[in-house]
Amino acid sequence: MRSRLSGLIQSVLGSSFLVLSSAGLVACVSPPADRPVVGRISALPAVQHPADNPTSPAKVALGAQLFMDKRLSGSGNNNCQSCHYRELGWTDATVLSRRDNGDLNTRHTPSLYNVGHQSIWYWDGRAATMEAQTLAAWRNQMSVDPAVAAARINAVPAYASQFQAVYGAAASPDNIVKSLTAYLRTKNSENSPWDRYEMGDVKAVSKDAVEGWQLFSGKGGCTACHAPPFYGNSTFFNIGLEHGKDKPDVGRFNVTKNEADRGAFKTPSLRSVALGAPYFHDGQTATLKEAVRYMASGGKPDLNRSPVLQPRNLSEAEIDKIVAFLGSLTSTEPWIAAKVP
Repeated sequence: MRSRLSGLIQSVLGSSFLVLSSAGLVACVSPPADRPVVGRISALPAVQHPADNPTSPAKVALGAQLFMDKRLSGSGNNNCQSCHYRELGWTDATVLSRRDNGDLNTRHTPSLYNVGHQSIWYWDGRAATMEAQTLAAWRNQMSVDPAVAAARINAVPAYASQFQAVYGAAASPDNIVKSLTAYLRTKNSENSPWDRYEMGDVKAVSKDAVEGWQLFSGKGGCTACHAPPFYGNSTFFNIGLEHGKDKPDVGRFNVTKNEADRGAFKTPSLRSVALGAPYFHDGQTATLKEAVRYMASGGKPDLNRSPVLQPRNLSEAEIDKIVAFLGSLTSTEPWIAAKVP
């Protein structure tokens, strides 16, 4: 599968939780000096863990194993990674993935990057907690009764001892979800070349990337929905993508029943977006450049389209520079798949 997907490595546009003026943003990213940057750099705040699911190295390690374990699926043929590959920005490079039972999903697989920093989950925001989202995805995407899968896990001696050590109890749907979610909260895109540039390493990115940031935060108007440090997070916008479809996806309206939310979808973070083609909630945009071009055009004339989307009159060369900037947001953290017992 990886060889089939390896050619699809570009990116998408989405939205954020913060709107700042372009001038203020430019000021906050000017590198203080031309000096080397040593060690791990993060522009992100610490991930917050809920009181009923505190993290620990042992819990995260257990979640990493479960993430790779096909026993969690109904058929025994799929695991969480079947839709979330590190080299693809924790997405799967398909327009619409299939569930374990073969049914086609109706929306594109979102990235797991920075999922622990979100405040609401799914493209339409129907999950209020990350644990609720993980349980729903496990049950529906993996086409399994979680209690049946938990029994399989308990039958593995190595798992039985790990669950006793971490929870003082046997594996259950609840503590499997807690382990998986603790692990997913470690999936952070940070320490990117752009982060290093902001900290003073002016050689970390190209001239095009710097000029791309200037366009991104200025003429392109992108920071209205994609402000640092996440460059998009847990807000909802209608960008016109459902306009003209025979059966348009109503998006956030399904949750709120508010007409103003019809056709609105959550804006994902643009960190490591260059790894995660295709783009948007419908997965219909094949490359990052196409995604930038679409957003810069002002989108399709949907009646509910957000007024923040306006034609930006960007040239192809300017679009290329924005793409270069977005590429500089890619993190390079190491990852080795956990060994399943």
